[in-house]
Amino acid sequence: MPTIAARITKSELAHMIDRAVEEKLISLLGDPDEKLILKDSLRSRLLRQKRAVSRGQRGVDFNRLVSRLRLR
Repeated sequence: MPTIAARITKSELAHMIDRAVEEKLISLLGDPDEKLILKDSLRSRLLRQKRAVSRGQRGVDFNRLVSRLRLR
């Protein structure tokens, strides 16, 4: 098998290694939800929630919710 060598800088080599490692990690780990389809009802709810948060609205305080649900 022939060997091919090229003259590249350290930063070019580092970039090539970074890209190769990132591609390998993505292929191994990937996004497990990538091929799942979001239901319209969930998508709508998430968009409403996003708009509410952008307007400064927040949900119920965690400690208050724990008390209300008697989880402690």
